[in-house]
Amino acid sequence: MLVAAAATLPQEQDGPAIISLEQALEIALSESPTVKIADMEVERAEFARKGSYAALFPQISASAAYQRTIKKQVMYMGGGDDDEEGGGMSGMLSGLVDPIMFHLQKLYAGTGVPYVEYVPPTTTESSSDGGIEVGRWNTYNAGISAAMPLINAQLWKSLAISGASVDLAVEKARSSRLEMVNQVKQAYFAVLLAKEAHNVYESVYRNAVQNLELTSKKYNASKASELDLARAKTTVANAVPDMFNSENAIFLSLWQLKAVMGIDLDTEIDVKDSLLEYAGDMRPDMLGEDYSLEGNSSLRQLAIQADQLANTVKMQRYGYLPTLSLAFSYSLNAMTNDFKFEQYKWTPYSYVGLSLNIPIFSGGQRHNEIRQTKVQAAELSIQRENAERQLRISIRQCLSTMETAVKSHESALDALESANKAYDIAAKSYEVGRSTLTDLDASRLALTQAQLAASQAVYNYLVAKASLESTIGADYTGETSAK
Repeated sequence: MLVAAAATLPQEQDGPAIISLEQALEIALSESPTVKIADMEVERAEFARKGSYAALFPQISASAAYQRTIKKQVMYMGGGDDDEEGGGMSGMLSGLVDPIMFHLQKLYAGTGVPYVEYVPPTTTESSSDGGIEVGRWNTYNAGISAAMPLINAQLWKSLAISGASVDLAVEKARSSRLEMVNQVKQAYFAVLLAKEAHNVYESVYRNAVQNLELTSKKYNASKASELDLARAKTTVANAVPDMFNSENAIFLSLWQLKAVMGIDLDTEIDVKDSLLEYAGDMRPDMLGEDYSLEGNSSLRQLAIQADQLANTVKMQRYGYLPTLSLAFSYSLNAMTNDFKFEQYKWTPYSYVGLSLNIPIFSGGQRHNEIRQTKVQAAELSIQRENAERQLRISIRQCLSTMETAVKSHESALDALESANKAYDIAAKSYEVGRSTLTDLDASRLALTQAQLAASQAVYNYLVAKASLESTIGADYTGETSAK
């Protein structure tokens, strides 16, 4: 990931990579872990949807089993004590079966036709009270079976619900991209604001140093008091922390930008633009527009969930309908007393059939499930109304912030023009000794405040505009922008 991100960064020979806002957005949309996870969720939902269609195809399975009899079952025939005089029913059956089996053995003897040698029942296969042990010691079974639904309305509707799950995952991925774009824009603008503030405080420091040098010369020429010299030194000392703090703010804001972009924090980058260059994007005409929420991702997700619940209610109602399925089975069975596999006689068994299932009574389970889903749908409807109300408020807040920023910027520009003139006059007057150092510091403070106010107004406008675009669903991914 880091290698791919580094490849997309414009590299300078000596120094950090200079990136624009568009490049920062492109890198974030390709390298951000949040976006990658959202894309994986879409892929996972697509696999789940394809897996749900497997229920329409035959479900084929093979099976094999071996069973070893520990104690055979005993079969009793006859009336008990009366049969014991003549050997019981078992003796009678033996007298009838034995001659037939011996005759068959003689017929097959010498013909080459395989047969199983008949062994007359002995006392080991009969119980002491005349019962006959039945079955074989070894039982083998192997087969294949298949089943598939022919008519199942509930299953068909569930496939539509699984398809809506994919749509929901896609919309959630879009929401992640919208949020990512908003975060990158705000982090990028924060860097620009920090740099503007640093430029202002650096200018204040340079002016303070120049004033100290001028005051020192005047003090040496006995044209300035020791108090003025002390004040000049204090002004320089006070300007140093502001300059270092603003420099640290740039460093931290760049870290935040790299974090939301999803690149290595040790990567050296810098921003290309200047905050005041975006002052031309401050459009008062867009403040009176009525923005639609059709593209809002949260409302779209709620709409998809509402469709899912509506289909769920239909699916649960389809549970009252009969279902028809087709089944097929083929198996081979063998029962022996030994392990001579080449002599086993495998008996096939197969069938094909239709199964009709008519639901009659379930104790009210299906009815209560339908009522439960309807309650969920009603809750979702209330959530949607509340979400739409909150989003309308958010849009108005963004527009109000943008309107205030436009007015503040216009006022700050007027103040900045006046503050520049005042400072120039104060500097020249102090140089010729017509004003005091206090007047010069006051004019410098007013100029600094005007510069910071102008930069802050532009920043507030851009951040509010980015939030507005994210709210209405206009983003860098191809939707209509709110520019």
